[in-house]
Amino acid sequence: MLGRILLILLLTVAIEFGASTFLYERASRYSIEESDAHRLAEHLVIAEKLLSERAPAARAEAAQELTTDRYIVRWSPSIPQRPAFPPRQKRMEAQVTNWEKGLKESHLQLRLAPSVHGQVVAGEMRMPDGSWIVFKTREAVQVWQFAIERTLVALVPALLLLTLGALLIRGTLLPLRKLIHAIGHVGSGKRVTVEEEGTAEIRGLIHAFNGMQRRIHELIENRTQALAAVGHDLRTPLARLQLRLESVGDEESRRSMLEDIGEMDDMIASLLTFLKGQDDPEPAVAVDVAVMAATLVEDAGDRGHDARYSGPRHLEWMVRPSMLRRALSNLIENALHYGKAVRVIVAQEEGELVFRVEDDGPGIPADQIEEALQPFVRLDVERGRNTKGMGLGLAIVQQAVALEKGVLTLANASPPKTGLIAEIRLPG
Repeated sequence: MLGRILLILLLTVAIEFGASTFLYERASRYSIEESDAHRLAEHLVIAEKLLSERAPAARAEAAQELTTDRYIVRWSPSIPQRPAFPPRQKRMEAQVTNWEKGLKESHLQLRLAPSVHGQVVAGEMRMPDGSWIVFKTREAVQVWQFAIERTLVALVPALLLLTLGALLIRGTLLPLRKLIHAIGHVGSGKRVTVEEEGTAEIRGLIHAFNGMQRRIHELIENRTQALAAVGHDLRTPLARLQLRLESVGDEESRRSMLEDIGEMDDMIASLLTFLKGQDDPEPAVAVDVAVMAATLVEDAGDRGHDARYSGPRHLEWMVRPSMLRRALSNLIENALHYGKAVRVIVAQEEGELVFRVEDDGPGIPADQIEEALQPFVRLDVERGRNTKGMGLGLAIVQQAVALEKGVLTLANASPPKTGLIAEIRLPG
Protein backbone atom coordinates (compact mmCIF):
# COMPACT_ATOMS: atom_id res chain seq x y z
CA MET A 1 0.00 0.00 0.00
CA LEU A 2 2.85 2.39 0.85
CA GLY A 3 4.44 1.76 -2.54
CA ARG A 4 1.17 2.35 -4.38
CA ILE A 5 0.44 5.58 -2.51
CA LEU A 6 3.98 6.81 -3.17
CA LEU A 7 3.58 5.91 -6.82
CA ILE A 8 0.34 7.88 -6.96
CA LEU A 9 2.05 10.84 -5.31
CA LEU A 10 5.00 10.55 -7.66
CA LEU A 11 2.77 10.41 -10.73
CA THR A 12 0.72 13.36 -9.46
CA VAL A 13 3.80 15.46 -8.76
CA ALA A 14 5.42 14.44 -12.04
CA ILE A 15 2.32 15.25 -14.12
CA GLU A 16 1.75 18.55 -12.33
CA PHE A 17 5.42 19.46 -12.55
CA GLY A 18 5.71 18.44 -16.17
CA ALA A 19 2.54 20.25 -17.23
CA SER A 20 3.37 23.44 -15.35
CA THR A 21 6.96 23.40 -16.61
CA PHE A 22 5.81 22.83 -20.19
CA LEU A 23 3.27 25.63 -20.06
CA TYR A 24 5.63 27.97 -18.27
CA GLU A 25 8.52 27.28 -20.59
CA ARG A 26 6.26 27.59 -23.63
CA ALA A 27 5.03 30.94 -22.40
CA SER A 28 8.59 32.01 -21.54
CA ARG A 29 9.97 30.90 -24.86
CA TYR A 30 7.43 32.72 -26.99
CA SER A 31 7.10 35.86 -24.92
CA ILE A 32 9.38 38.43 -23.36
CA GLU A 33 9.23 40.39 -20.16
CA GLU A 34 6.67 43.22 -20.18
CA SER A 35 9.37 45.75 -19.32
CA ASP A 36 11.47 44.61 -22.30
CA ALA A 37 8.43 44.79 -24.56
CA HIS A 38 7.75 48.32 -23.34
CA ARG A 39 11.33 49.47 -23.97
CA LEU A 40 11.38 47.86 -27.42
CA ALA A 41 8.08 49.55 -28.36
CA GLU A 42 9.39 52.94 -27.24
CA HIS A 43 12.66 52.48 -29.12
CA LEU A 44 10.83 51.52 -32.31
CA VAL A 45 8.51 54.52 -32.09
CA ILE A 46 11.46 56.88 -31.56
CA ALA A 47 13.41 55.25 -34.40
CA GLU A 48 10.44 55.57 -36.79
CA LYS A 49 9.92 59.23 -35.91
CA LEU A 50 13.59 60.22 -36.25
CA LEU A 51 14.13 58.31 -39.49
CA SER A 52 10.93 59.76 -41.00
CA GLU A 53 12.31 63.25 -40.41
CA ARG A 54 15.54 62.47 -42.27
CA ALA A 55 16.07 62.34 -45.98
CA PRO A 56 16.33 58.83 -47.42
CA ALA A 57 20.03 59.34 -48.15
CA ALA A 58 20.74 60.12 -44.48
CA ARG A 59 18.60 57.43 -42.94
CA ALA A 60 21.26 54.70 -42.99
CA GLU A 61 23.64 56.91 -40.99
CA ALA A 62 20.82 57.94 -38.64
CA ALA A 63 20.00 54.29 -38.00
CA GLN A 64 23.60 53.80 -36.90
CA GLU A 65 23.10 56.60 -34.37
CA LEU A 66 19.98 54.85 -33.03
CA THR A 67 21.96 51.68 -32.29
CA THR A 68 22.54 51.29 -28.55
CA ASP A 69 24.07 48.75 -26.21
CA ARG A 70 20.67 47.05 -26.16
CA TYR A 71 19.42 47.28 -29.76
CA ILE A 72 20.98 47.19 -33.24
CA VAL A 73 19.00 49.31 -35.75
CA ARG A 74 19.38 49.38 -39.56
CA TRP A 75 17.39 51.03 -42.36
CA SER A 76 16.46 49.36 -45.68
CA PRO A 77 14.82 51.12 -48.65
CA SER A 78 13.05 47.90 -49.68
CA ILE A 79 11.52 45.00 -47.89
CA PRO A 80 14.26 42.83 -46.38
CA GLN A 81 14.53 39.19 -47.24
CA ARG A 82 12.67 37.22 -44.61
CA PRO A 83 13.92 33.74 -43.67
CA ALA A 84 11.40 30.93 -43.80
CA PHE A 85 12.56 29.76 -40.41
CA PRO A 86 12.25 30.43 -37.62
CA PRO A 87 8.58 31.47 -37.79
CA ARG A 88 7.07 34.73 -36.62
CA GLN A 89 6.45 35.16 -32.91
CA LYS A 90 2.99 36.68 -32.92
CA ARG A 91 2.76 36.57 -29.14
CA MET A 92 5.80 38.84 -28.90
CA GLU A 93 4.37 41.11 -31.57
CA ALA A 94 1.16 41.47 -29.59
CA GLN A 95 3.10 42.34 -26.44
CA VAL A 96 4.98 45.15 -28.21
CA THR A 97 1.99 46.60 -30.10
CA ASN A 98 -0.09 46.61 -26.92
CA TRP A 99 2.25 49.30 -25.57
CA GLU A 100 2.26 51.38 -28.74
CA LYS A 101 -0.93 50.99 -30.71
CA GLY A 102 0.51 52.86 -33.70
CA LEU A 103 2.92 49.99 -34.36
CA LYS A 104 0.00 47.79 -35.45
CA GLU A 105 -0.06 49.65 -38.79
CA SER A 106 3.66 49.13 -39.39
CA HIS A 107 3.46 45.41 -40.15
CA LEU A 108 5.77 44.63 -37.22
CA GLN A 109 7.30 41.18 -37.48
CA LEU A 110 9.33 39.50 -34.73
CA ARG A 111 11.18 36.21 -34.61
CA LEU A 112 13.89 34.42 -32.64
CA ALA A 113 17.16 34.51 -34.57
CA PRO A 114 20.30 32.49 -33.82
CA SER A 115 23.40 34.29 -32.61
CA VAL A 116 26.83 33.44 -31.23
CA HIS A 117 25.59 33.42 -27.61
CA GLY A 118 22.16 31.91 -28.19
CA GLN A 119 18.94 33.34 -29.57
CA VAL A 120 18.04 37.03 -29.95
CA VAL A 121 14.82 38.83 -30.81
CA ALA A 122 14.99 40.14 -34.38
CA GLY A 123 12.45 41.82 -36.66
CA GLU A 124 11.49 44.56 -39.04
CA MET A 125 8.77 47.18 -39.34
CA ARG A 126 7.52 49.29 -42.31
CA MET A 127 7.71 53.03 -42.32
CA PRO A 128 4.95 55.19 -43.85
CA ASP A 129 6.93 55.71 -47.10
CA GLY A 130 7.39 51.97 -47.63
CA SER A 131 10.97 51.67 -46.44
CA TRP A 132 11.85 49.34 -43.59
CA ILE A 133 13.51 49.48 -40.16
CA VAL A 134 15.45 46.31 -39.39
CA PHE A 135 16.45 45.64 -35.76
CA LYS A 136 17.51 43.00 -33.26
CA THR A 137 18.46 42.80 -29.61
CA ARG A 138 22.07 42.48 -28.55
CA GLU A 139 21.36 40.29 -25.49
CA ALA A 140 20.68 36.64 -26.19
CA VAL A 141 17.48 35.04 -24.95
CA GLN A 142 18.65 32.03 -22.91
CA VAL A 143 15.67 29.80 -23.59
CA TRP A 144 16.93 26.23 -23.25
CA GLN A 145 19.74 26.73 -20.70
CA PHE A 146 17.53 28.88 -18.53
CA ALA A 147 14.81 26.22 -18.69
CA ILE A 148 17.16 23.51 -17.39
CA GLU A 149 18.26 25.62 -14.44
CA ARG A 150 14.70 26.59 -13.63
CA THR A 151 13.60 22.97 -13.93
CA LEU A 152 16.27 21.81 -11.47
CA VAL A 153 15.41 24.56 -9.03
CA ALA A 154 11.70 23.72 -9.24
CA LEU A 155 12.45 20.01 -8.86
CA VAL A 156 14.13 20.42 -5.45
CA PRO A 157 11.00 21.48 -3.52
CA ALA A 158 8.99 18.84 -5.38
CA LEU A 159 11.38 16.14 -4.18
CA LEU A 160 11.33 17.55 -0.66
CA LEU A 161 7.54 17.53 -0.64
CA LEU A 162 7.51 13.99 -1.99
CA THR A 163 9.91 12.85 0.75
CA LEU A 164 7.85 14.56 3.42
CA GLY A 165 4.70 12.96 2.01
CA ALA A 166 6.37 9.53 2.07
CA LEU A 167 7.33 9.93 5.73
CA LEU A 168 3.83 11.07 6.67
CA ILE A 169 2.22 8.21 4.75
CA ARG A 170 4.63 5.70 6.32
CA GLY A 171 3.68 6.93 9.78
CA THR A 172 0.01 6.73 8.90
CA LEU A 173 0.34 3.14 7.69
CA LEU A 174 2.46 1.98 10.66
CA PRO A 175 -0.58 0.88 12.76
CA LEU A 176 -1.86 -1.03 9.73
CA ARG A 177 1.46 -2.88 9.43
CA LYS A 178 1.27 -3.79 13.13
CA LEU A 179 -2.24 -5.11 12.53
CA ILE A 180 -1.06 -7.22 9.59
CA HIS A 181 1.72 -8.65 11.78
CA ALA A 182 -0.78 -9.53 14.50
CA ILE A 183 -3.17 -11.13 12.00
CA GLY A 184 -0.31 -13.40 10.90
CA HIS A 185 -0.16 -14.84 14.44
CA VAL A 186 -3.87 -15.62 14.71
CA GLY A 187 -4.32 -19.37 15.08
CA SER A 188 -0.71 -19.98 16.16
CA GLY A 189 -1.57 -19.98 19.86
CA LYS A 190 -0.14 -16.50 20.39
CA ARG A 191 -2.36 -13.62 21.36
CA VAL A 192 -1.09 -10.25 20.19
CA THR A 193 -3.00 -7.17 21.30
CA VAL A 194 -2.57 -4.29 18.88
CA GLU A 195 -2.54 -0.76 20.25
CA GLU A 196 -5.39 1.30 18.87
CA GLU A 197 -3.78 4.21 17.04
CA GLY A 198 -3.82 5.90 13.66
CA THR A 199 -6.75 7.31 11.74
CA ALA A 200 -10.34 6.74 12.81
CA GLU A 201 -10.83 4.00 10.21
CA ILE A 202 -7.65 2.16 11.24
CA ARG A 203 -8.49 2.51 14.96
CA GLY A 204 -11.91 1.04 14.28
CA LEU A 205 -10.37 -1.84 12.35
CA ILE A 206 -7.84 -2.56 15.13
CA HIS A 207 -10.57 -2.39 17.76
CA ALA A 208 -12.69 -4.89 15.83
CA PHE A 209 -9.67 -7.19 15.36
CA ASN A 210 -8.76 -7.12 19.06
CA GLY A 211 -12.35 -7.98 19.96
CA MET A 212 -12.50 -10.78 17.41
CA GLN A 213 -9.16 -12.18 18.59
CA ARG A 214 -10.30 -12.08 22.22
CA ARG A 215 -13.50 -13.98 21.43
CA ILE A 216 -11.63 -16.57 19.35
CA HIS A 217 -9.10 -17.25 22.11
CA GLU A 218 -11.84 -17.42 24.73
CA LEU A 219 -13.72 -19.92 22.59
CA ILE A 220 -10.58 -22.04 22.05
CA GLU A 221 -9.64 -21.90 25.73
CA ASN A 222 -13.15 -22.87 26.84
CA ARG A 223 -13.26 -25.75 24.37
CA THR A 224 -9.80 -26.95 25.34
CA GLN A 225 -10.54 -26.78 29.06
CA ALA A 226 -13.86 -28.59 28.61
CA LEU A 227 -12.38 -31.41 26.53
CA ALA A 228 -9.33 -31.71 28.79
CA ALA A 229 -11.59 -31.90 31.84
CA VAL A 230 -13.74 -34.58 30.20
CA GLY A 231 -10.64 -36.56 29.22
CA HIS A 232 -9.24 -36.30 32.72
CA ASP A 233 -12.54 -37.31 34.33
CA LEU A 234 -12.91 -40.32 32.03
CA ARG A 235 -9.61 -41.72 33.18
CA THR A 236 -10.89 -42.08 36.76
CA PRO A 237 -13.69 -44.61 36.00
CA LEU A 238 -11.34 -46.37 33.57
CA ALA A 239 -8.83 -46.84 36.36
CA ARG A 240 -11.59 -48.22 38.61
CA LEU A 241 -12.73 -50.60 35.89
CA GLN A 242 -9.17 -51.80 35.44
CA LEU A 243 -8.92 -52.56 39.15
CA ARG A 244 -12.24 -54.41 39.17
CA LEU A 245 -11.16 -56.56 36.25
CA GLU A 246 -8.58 -58.16 38.50
CA SER A 247 -11.42 -60.10 40.13
CA VAL A 248 -12.83 -61.44 36.83
CA GLY A 249 -12.15 -65.15 36.62
CA ASP A 250 -12.55 -65.65 32.88
CA GLU A 251 -9.06 -64.93 31.52
CA GLU A 252 -10.20 -64.41 27.93
CA SER A 253 -12.96 -62.00 28.91
CA ARG A 254 -10.65 -60.13 31.27
CA ARG A 255 -8.02 -59.79 28.54
CA SER A 256 -10.56 -58.48 26.01
CA MET A 257 -11.90 -55.92 28.46
CA LEU A 258 -8.36 -54.81 29.37
CA GLU A 259 -7.67 -54.24 25.67
CA ASP A 260 -10.82 -52.14 25.35
CA ILE A 261 -9.82 -50.09 28.40
CA GLY A 262 -6.33 -49.65 26.96
CA GLU A 263 -7.79 -48.48 23.65
CA MET A 264 -10.00 -45.95 25.42
CA ASP A 265 -7.01 -44.73 27.41
CA ASP A 266 -5.03 -44.31 24.18
CA MET A 267 -7.89 -42.37 22.63
CA ILE A 268 -8.01 -40.01 25.61
CA ALA A 269 -4.22 -39.63 25.53
CA SER A 270 -4.25 -38.75 21.82
CA LEU A 271 -7.03 -36.22 22.37
CA LEU A 272 -5.15 -34.54 25.22
CA THR A 273 -1.97 -34.52 23.13
CA PHE A 274 -3.80 -32.90 20.23
CA LEU A 275 -5.30 -30.22 22.48
CA LYS A 276 -2.00 -29.62 24.26
CA GLY A 277 -0.15 -29.17 20.97
CA GLN A 278 -2.39 -26.30 19.95
CA ASP A 279 -1.16 -24.22 22.90
CA ASP A 280 2.51 -24.93 22.07
CA PRO A 281 3.83 -24.97 25.67
CA GLU A 282 7.05 -26.81 24.77
CA PRO A 283 10.17 -24.78 23.84
CA ALA A 284 12.57 -25.87 21.11
CA VAL A 285 15.87 -27.36 22.31
CA ALA A 286 18.84 -29.09 20.68
CA VAL A 287 17.95 -32.78 20.31
CA ASP A 288 19.77 -35.72 18.74
CA VAL A 289 17.01 -36.56 16.29
CA ALA A 290 18.95 -39.50 14.84
CA VAL A 291 19.04 -41.21 18.24
CA MET A 292 15.36 -40.39 18.77
CA ALA A 293 14.32 -42.01 15.48
CA ALA A 294 16.61 -45.04 15.99
CA THR A 295 15.19 -45.58 19.49
CA LEU A 296 11.61 -45.61 18.20
CA VAL A 297 12.58 -48.13 15.50
CA GLU A 298 14.30 -50.35 18.09
CA ASP A 299 11.19 -50.23 20.28
CA ALA A 300 9.09 -51.41 17.34
CA GLY A 301 11.61 -54.18 16.65
CA ASP A 302 11.51 -55.28 20.29
CA ARG A 303 7.75 -55.72 19.92
CA GLY A 304 8.33 -58.17 17.09
CA HIS A 305 7.79 -55.85 14.11
CA ASP A 306 9.93 -55.60 10.99
CA ALA A 307 11.38 -52.12 11.50
CA ARG A 308 14.62 -50.71 10.09
CA TYR A 309 16.48 -47.45 10.53
CA SER A 310 18.64 -45.74 7.90
CA GLY A 311 20.59 -42.57 8.60
CA PRO A 312 23.40 -41.04 10.66
CA ARG A 313 24.15 -42.16 14.19
CA HIS A 314 23.98 -38.63 15.54
CA LEU A 315 22.34 -35.49 14.23
CA GLU A 316 21.38 -32.56 16.47
CA TRP A 317 18.54 -30.21 15.56
CA MET A 318 16.50 -27.53 17.33
CA VAL A 319 13.06 -29.10 17.80
CA ARG A 320 10.31 -29.61 20.37
CA PRO A 321 11.27 -33.12 21.51
CA SER A 322 7.98 -34.39 22.93
CA MET A 323 5.86 -33.31 19.97
CA LEU A 324 8.38 -34.58 17.41
CA ARG A 325 8.71 -37.93 19.21
CA ARG A 326 4.95 -38.31 19.24
CA ALA A 327 4.78 -37.40 15.54
CA LEU A 328 7.41 -40.00 14.54
CA SER A 329 5.78 -42.60 16.82
CA ASN A 330 2.39 -41.99 15.20
CA LEU A 331 3.85 -42.40 11.70
CA ILE A 332 5.64 -45.63 12.68
CA GLU A 333 2.56 -47.08 14.39
CA ASN A 334 0.39 -46.08 11.43
CA ALA A 335 2.84 -47.80 9.05
CA LEU A 336 2.91 -50.99 11.17
CA HIS A 337 -0.87 -51.02 11.44
CA TYR A 338 -1.43 -51.08 7.68
CA GLY A 339 1.83 -52.77 6.61
CA LYS A 340 4.11 -55.53 7.72
CA ALA A 341 7.39 -53.64 7.57
CA VAL A 342 8.49 -50.06 8.15
CA ARG A 343 11.66 -48.19 7.22
CA VAL A 344 12.60 -44.90 8.87
CA ILE A 345 15.11 -42.67 7.07
CA VAL A 346 16.77 -39.59 8.60
CA ALA A 347 18.82 -37.28 6.40
CA GLN A 348 19.97 -33.69 6.02
CA GLU A 349 19.23 -32.31 2.56
CA GLU A 350 19.96 -28.73 1.43
CA GLY A 351 19.97 -27.39 4.97
CA GLU A 352 16.71 -29.15 5.89
CA LEU A 353 16.08 -32.05 8.27
CA VAL A 354 14.21 -34.86 6.50
CA PHE A 355 12.33 -37.81 8.03
CA ARG A 356 10.87 -40.48 5.73
CA VAL A 357 8.68 -43.28 7.03
CA GLU A 358 7.99 -45.95 4.39
CA ASP A 359 5.74 -49.00 4.71
CA ASP A 360 4.56 -51.81 2.46
CA GLY A 361 0.85 -51.40 3.11
CA PRO A 362 -1.95 -50.55 0.64
CA GLY A 363 -1.32 -46.80 0.78
CA ILE A 364 -3.98 -44.08 0.60
CA PRO A 365 -6.06 -43.20 -2.48
CA ALA A 366 -4.59 -40.08 -4.06
CA ASP A 367 -7.88 -38.15 -3.80
CA GLN A 368 -8.09 -38.83 -0.05
CA ILE A 369 -4.58 -37.82 1.07
CA GLU A 370 -5.59 -34.30 2.06
CA GLU A 371 -8.60 -35.63 3.94
CA ALA A 372 -6.39 -38.07 5.87
CA LEU A 373 -4.60 -35.16 7.52
CA GLN A 374 -7.79 -33.73 9.02
CA PRO A 375 -8.52 -34.42 12.72
CA PHE A 376 -11.14 -37.04 13.65
CA VAL A 377 -11.05 -38.51 10.14
CA ARG A 378 -10.53 -42.23 9.55
CA LEU A 379 -10.48 -43.35 5.95
CA ASP A 380 -10.67 -47.07 6.73
CA VAL A 381 -14.46 -47.12 6.87
CA GLU A 382 -14.91 -50.87 6.48
CA ARG A 383 -12.42 -51.63 9.26
CA GLY A 384 -13.20 -48.54 11.29
CA ARG A 385 -14.57 -50.46 14.22
CA ASN A 386 -11.38 -52.46 14.51
CA THR A 387 -9.10 -49.44 14.14
CA LYS A 388 -7.75 -47.92 17.33
CA GLY A 389 -7.71 -44.21 18.03
CA MET A 390 -9.94 -41.27 17.18
CA GLY A 391 -8.46 -40.36 13.82
CA LEU A 392 -5.98 -37.93 15.39
CA GLY A 393 -2.72 -39.72 14.53
CA LEU A 394 -1.87 -37.86 11.32
CA ALA A 395 -3.49 -34.67 12.64
CA ILE A 396 -1.06 -34.70 15.59
CA VAL A 397 1.82 -35.24 13.16
CA GLN A 398 0.62 -32.30 11.05
CA GLN A 399 0.31 -30.17 14.16
CA ALA A 400 3.82 -31.02 15.40
CA VAL A 401 5.33 -30.29 11.98
CA ALA A 402 3.47 -26.96 11.75
CA LEU A 403 4.93 -25.91 15.11
CA GLU A 404 8.40 -26.53 13.69
CA LYS A 405 7.54 -24.45 10.57
CA GLY A 406 8.01 -27.61 8.52
CA VAL A 407 6.09 -29.50 5.84
CA LEU A 408 4.42 -32.92 5.99
CA THR A 409 3.71 -34.73 2.71
CA LEU A 410 2.08 -38.09 2.06
CA ALA A 411 2.62 -39.98 -1.17
CA ASN A 412 2.07 -43.51 -2.42
CA ALA A 413 5.07 -45.57 -3.45
CA SER A 414 5.74 -45.87 -7.16
CA PRO A 415 4.69 -49.20 -8.78
CA PRO A 416 5.51 -52.04 -8.61
CA LYS A 417 6.07 -51.19 -4.94
CA THR A 418 3.15 -50.57 -2.64
CA GLY A 419 2.85 -48.60 0.54
CA LEU A 420 2.78 -45.05 1.85
CA ILE A 421 5.72 -42.64 2.11
CA ALA A 422 5.33 -40.00 4.82
CA GLU A 423 7.97 -37.27 4.64
CA ILE A 424 8.65 -34.52 7.19
CA ARG A 425 10.89 -31.59 6.22
CA LEU A 426 12.00 -29.19 8.94
CA PRO A 427 13.89 -25.96 8.19
CA GLY A 428 17.36 -25.30 9.64
